[in-house]
Amino acid sequence: MEPWIWALIIVALVVVVVAVLVKATAARRRTSSLRDRFGPEYDRTVRTSSSRRAAEEQLSDRAATRSRLRIVPLAEPSRLRYAEEWHRVQAQFVDRPTAAVEAAGYLLTRVMEERGYPVSDVDRQADLVSVDHPTLVEDYRNAHAISRRARDGGASTEDLREALLRYRSLFENLLRPEGSAEPIDGAETRPGEHRVDERGIGEHRSDEHRVDLAAADQDAATGQPVHRQPVREERR
Repeated sequence: MEPWIWALIIVALVVVVVAVLVKATAARRRTSSLRDRFGPEYDRTVRTSSSRRAAEEQLSDRAATRSRLRIVPLAEPSRLRYAEEWHRVQAQFVDRPTAAVEAAGYLLTRVMEERGYPVSDVDRQADLVSVDHPTLVEDYRNAHAISRRARDGGASTEDLREALLRYRSLFENLLRPEGSAEPIDGAETRPGEHRVDERGIGEHRSDEHRVDLAAADQDAATGQPVHRQPVREERR
């Protein structure tokens, strides 16, 4: 075989090897970038997809769709109004836990809509929220699933308490002022009204009616302590 033919073969092999290395490097960078951006949501999507490649394409599509949305912070009057509404929802939990969780989900949907997230489909909504709040979106999905079960009588009071805690984790982050890491501040609370307790969902200030939905509570039936996993907080 002529020397020039060998030279062409070698050049072709080098080009192929370089192309493979470049592609592999790009794939590793893409994986690393998506892992960093989506955190636990990356692992969940890989588990529920047919392959890692399919999962990464799905996450990339989410990020691209999210980039085309105009997500805006809430105006201060809206922020305070929603905080007040959330306090009333928490107070309702004492006597009507199922209705309170339904109201919490509806309130969260209104906040998302005002900020610019699409609200027509819960799954699509959760996918887009995961781009901005990847450590909290699973709380939202779980809370919605509990609320759906509750409509058919398939959720206990403890389940509903967990749903309200999980809804709150995302709600607080969506209500935060732009660039702030502080929790929501609702309007001033007067005696007899509901206030947010730093340990959990909250309690009434009046002595006659109190509900404590902290991370460790008592089971209503047995009186024994019930320990729940704390709801994750969004890291900024």
